[in-house]
Amino acid sequence: MCKLHSAYNASMSFDPASFSSSLIAWQRMHGRNDLPWQGKDPYRVWLSEIMLQQTQVATVIPYYLRFVDAFPNVGALARASEEEVLSCWSGLGYYARGRNLHRAARMIMESHGGEFPKQYEDILNLPGIGRSTAAAISAQAFGEKRAILDGNVKRLLARYCGIKGHGKQVEDGLWKIAESLLPDEEVAVYTQALMDMGAMLCRRSKPMCCSCPVKNGCVAFNAGCVHELPTPKPKKKVPERYATFLLALNGAEIMLEKRDPSGIWGGLWSLPQIEDGISLHDWKIVERIEMPKLVHTFTHFRLRISPLLLKLEEKPEHQRKHSWMRVDEALQAAIPTPVRNLLLSL
Repeated sequence: MCKLHSAYNASMSFDPASFSSSLIAWQRMHGRNDLPWQGKDPYRVWLSEIMLQQTQVATVIPYYLRFVDAFPNVGALARASEEEVLSCWSGLGYYARGRNLHRAARMIMESHGGEFPKQYEDILNLPGIGRSTAAAISAQAFGEKRAILDGNVKRLLARYCGIKGHGKQVEDGLWKIAESLLPDEEVAVYTQALMDMGAMLCRRSKPMCCSCPVKNGCVAFNAGCVHELPTPKPKKKVPERYATFLLALNGAEIMLEKRDPSGIWGGLWSLPQIEDGISLHDWKIVERIEMPKLVHTFTHFRLRISPLLLKLEEKPEHQRKHSWMRVDEALQAAIPTPVRNLLLSL
């Protein structure tokens, strides 16, 4: 069993300079140094940090390249419509991130003269940016001495310091440790090292402790309890919801509806749902096919989707909330992943 530490006392029990210098040396030799957003361009750093929230690097790269190609700078992003931004974001998930990027770009144009703000407090005030993300941008784009504490870093520090538990007190302690470890120089390299260490070596499962440059000082490694930390939160039962999605086809066109700006898939084009009170009574249905069910998992619930394919002789009247698009056009629009997968299966 791990020896229990308080986060505060743990921060006093090792040499910060040795820790940071070891990580910096490892990063230069073994870290990820060729990612497309690396450099001092704050726009690109910001974009990558938002995309990487809850999403792995390998998944983000093609979306990032497509996004930068469409919106190469803050001005281009601010001038775009929300529809264009969400269309480019489509498939990456957590769409509030894309909407917040768009809002932040317009705020930068209005309040900062189109120049990405350099002050940490100004960055923190942008929509969709929290303490750790603002610090990551400040450190990587401007070389500021700011501590980050994303999921990877929490796991790394909890293991290195042998810290059990979770909750605000533990998190506050981890912030103190993260700040105490900051080097005076090469903060950008050190910040990338923390992220790469968590992603490449100090992984949630199958950690590669044998390759870790700081394993000799790691409490969890030396106590043989790396897999016990960080302390997992009690699992909650994931609620389930059910929906019947209508794939209403008239020739090569399909019926779509634009969802309200707030809520799940806000602002995206989606398929109409039976649960929304749609009546099929007067629809001239040529063929009705129950497609295979699918499951889509959100952060707080699981959605079980029953797709119903309806081939129509003509478009129904009195459907003012809905629009018709060619299927190939719909695939280029801002649509959520399950809808995209259903359209691709037609």
